[in-house]
Amino acid sequence: MKLFKILFFTFILLASYSQASDAKIKKIVIAGPFASVSHPILHMIQENALSDVADMVEFRLWKNPDELRALVIKGDVDFVAIPTNTAAILNNKGVDLQLLNVSVWGILGMISRDDTLKSLKDYKGKKVAVPFRADMPDIVFTELLKRQGINPKKDMELVYVASPIDAMQMLILRRVDHALLAEPAISVALRKTKSFPISIVAPDLYRSVDLQEEWAKVFDTSANVPQAGIAVLGGMRDKHIIKRFLEEYNKSLEWYITHPKEAGILVANEIDLLSEEGVSDSIAHINMKSVIAYDAKKKLEFFFNVLKDANPKSIGGRLPDIPFYYKGE
Repeated sequence: MKLFKILFFTFILLASYSQASDAKIKKIVIAGPFASVSHPILHMIQENALSDVADMVEFRLWKNPDELRALVIKGDVDFVAIPTNTAAILNNKGVDLQLLNVSVWGILGMISRDDTLKSLKDYKGKKVAVPFRADMPDIVFTELLKRQGINPKKDMELVYVASPIDAMQMLILRRVDHALLAEPAISVALRKTKSFPISIVAPDLYRSVDLQEEWAKVFDTSANVPQAGIAVLGGMRDKHIIKRFLEEYNKSLEWYITHPKEAGILVANEIDLLSEEGVSDSIAHINMKSVIAYDAKKKLEFFFNVLKDANPKSIGGRLPDIPFYYKGE
């Protein structure tokens, strides 16, 4: 009888676990920018990759850090594609948020009308458009300048704009000759000005300095800079759904990298700010690989410390605690 009871309760537990893991929710909401970190999500939705765990998956576009913070604080988002430092800020402010992975390790670069500019030192005395003042791209750029003996406030004219799209438009309209951008905005700008692969007369714009390569030289490290990834909000507590999300994101990231033409078509259809040729071109110039957040912790903490030394507010004042970093199963 005792053995029967053990077997009976074991069966009940297994049945309950199976029902829980097979249970579906009505909707998963994912927020993200127009940048590369979001593009695999669009493929996941197209392929109904999460149909086993949700009846519907909705993508919400955020266009600047303020929109992102408003979405997260409102609390009706389950997953968010997010700059790693913004994830740290929100976590340090008490938002129930955990970084799942780092998938973007290199998308920042300079674009210029001058093809002789080969390093950040060459930008001394130039007028440069910079998006997201006091946010991650700006801090990385200005910190790299300072560590090479350039005072951004005295030695350059930085024109701050609200978004990469605004910086790109300034370039296209010839209001500036140089800009700091993130892919795919660099490749889209080159396409819009017929500068890629090359115009009939001469390119109007040139792909210039790679900020990740500058990072590697300045800090004597690799060019892998943990810039963005996926975070889960506290309202989503189903471990099975989180696991399934990461599995499908990783599959779609692999598809995105290996199918640039198809990826360009998909993304341009969903995000009208981007062109399919620009997105396709950008994939050859980005460093994307999905690494579980806890496995990237050493790289993240080095990155966060650099940002904190430049501006403590850029990570929320301190390094996140260990629970911030998702360990996986």
